[in-house]
Amino acid sequence: MESRILHLAKKLRQREITSRELTSQYFSAIKAYDSKIHAYVRLTEGLAMEAAEKADLALQKGDAVSPLAGIPMAIKDNMAIRGEETTCCSRILKGYKPTYDSTVWEKLSCMGAVLLGKANMDEFAMGSTCETSCFGPTYNPRNTDYVAGGSSGGSAAAVAAGTAVYALGSDTGGSIRQPAGFCGIVGLKPTYGAVSRYGLIAYASSLDQIGPLTATVKDAAIVFDAIKGHDPKDHTSRKDTSAAPVADRLKGAVKGKKIGIVKEYFENLGRDIKEAVHKALRYYESEGATLVEAELPVLRYAVPVYYILACAEASSNLGRYDGIRYGYRAEKYADINDMVMRTRSEGFGKEVQRRIMLGTYVLSSGYFDAYYKKAQLLRNQVIASFDEIFDKCDALVSPVAPRTAFPLNYASDNRIETYLSDIFTVPVNIAGIPAVSLPCGIDKNGLPIGMQLLGRQHGEETILDLAYAYEQSGRSGVLPPDMGVKL
Repeated sequence: MESRILHLAKKLRQREITSRELTSQYFSAIKAYDSKIHAYVRLTEGLAMEAAEKADLALQKGDAVSPLAGIPMAIKDNMAIRGEETTCCSRILKGYKPTYDSTVWEKLSCMGAVLLGKANMDEFAMGSTCETSCFGPTYNPRNTDYVAGGSSGGSAAAVAAGTAVYALGSDTGGSIRQPAGFCGIVGLKPTYGAVSRYGLIAYASSLDQIGPLTATVKDAAIVFDAIKGHDPKDHTSRKDTSAAPVADRLKGAVKGKKIGIVKEYFENLGRDIKEAVHKALRYYESEGATLVEAELPVLRYAVPVYYILACAEASSNLGRYDGIRYGYRAEKYADINDMVMRTRSEGFGKEVQRRIMLGTYVLSSGYFDAYYKKAQLLRNQVIASFDEIFDKCDALVSPVAPRTAFPLNYASDNRIETYLSDIFTVPVNIAGIPAVSLPCGIDKNGLPIGMQLLGRQHGEETILDLAYAYEQSGRSGVLPPDMGVKL
């Protein structure tokens, strides 16, 4: 499968098309298809055309060295862009325009990236369906009766629908990988700290990580190479252990690799999903990989640990939104306390309010030791369990979720089941390890099935190379929807 980014970059360098022409085609596709998908909440046409003209000039002079120069893309609505409204798809941040750029956008902008717009998301990244956005839901390009997944549903849908070449999302408990799996594209959640979080509006600071959503594995590696690296503005970012680009080292080498199969990841799965992932495992075995059986008993605690820690951090992070400094403010109130209460009640959606309340509860006196402290201890067990498994394996393979995309409005009536659907993705964030999602089949309803490859910390090259091998074998059976730009 050919890299979409490299294919378009070649056309731009050979002057078969200009970035301005390419960008215009993507805006035309957005205007034609986004009313059905609703991947975008805000277009940045002026900014995009200005960037496209600069990229064309650089390409003409031969100054553009990045393959991302002149390539149109999208960014999730929780990453700061100077002067552009950034709302986290929440009413409470209506009208907020950052005075600074997030590090990831600063890097991409310097490389000549062309920003088409801000992508839809679950409000403050809290959700698994992209239905909690104050702007309304994003629909799955494969079948608009189903959700795109969340919280980075807009980013995933834009790439899947061909209305962006690639997009950035954020992953707190699977919010890149799950929508990528639901929409049949590639999503990479990097090692915690590998990509700067500066300018990412926080949900849960110890779990959040920015990563790419792309059409191919090679594209994910190219974007990851562009945005990774230490950032002095983010005290949790880590020094690069290798300066060499990951994308240049993808060979699809499988022989000799040890791939772990954690039995808990294959319990209570639908037949279509189990068969698709096992088929992928048989491919790896046929190519010379050794399959290693493993156990992860602590997995049963992953979802409660995640929701306790994430909601506790959300309660703290979202305390700053009070209507005093920026964003939405209630129109009628009796005094300052009433103003803050009304602002938060009116500005936050129900799912965000629910998680703030849960987080406040577990941090409160009398419950801190019983819940939050215990969750932190279990987090250490999850980390230790993965360390033990990676002493025996190069990577793990698992489904992305226990099921394919939810029907629209399903989550509101099945909230607990929706929370539990994160069981295969949240352990990765708890442990801070990398994982990549890619399609591996189609279910009986014609919806994509996603599998994920998990690696040790800073093991992006290993999991991307294994993903690249599977992708190039042509076994996924997932074709692009009949929409978007065709070049």
